[in-house]
Amino acid sequence: MKLIKFGEPGKEKTGVIIDNKRYDTSAFGEDYGEQFFETDGLARLSRFVEDNMLAEIPDDVRLGSPLARPSKIVCIGLNYVDHAKETNATPPTEPVIFMKATTAIVGPNDNIIIPKNSTKTDWEVELAIVIGKKASYVSEAEAMDYVAGYVLHNDVSERAFQLEMGGT
Repeated sequence: MKLIKFGEPGKEKTGVIIDNKRYDTSAFGEDYGEQFFETDGLARLSRFVEDNMLAEIPDDVRLGSPLARPSKIVCIGLNYVDHAKETNATPPTEPVIFMKATTAIVGPNDNIIIPKNSTKTDWEVELAIVIGKKASYVSEAEAMDYVAGYVLHNDVSERAFQLEMGGT
């Protein structure tokens, strides 16, 4: 079961994909946000799907971001040796951590906003990990207990603004 949201921007409803078919789960009455994940929402949603006849969603209906806006997006920079080399950077010995604005989240086929006067827009397809409950000082052995799922993340940056302007 894959989580989806569908409909016009700002008016999306919840849904799921099962066996490559899209189904409306808006009658479940809960968005796929932090509260959903913290309260065993995936198990509750699975029971709801099993117990109810769901309306199928046509393939031509827009998909939005599958998750409600999270409280934060934490990113790890230069996390691939090849990427560090292609940017002429030395691979870091410790993670390079930065944040992304949650307002930048869009659906898989939505337009992204390129900054005005952009000259070096760069993109990278990333694997994003959805953390399902509050976590602090989690051991490596317990880490997977906190993972709710995975999504693709298109990390878009304007390199000239990021690397060549300001801060120097």
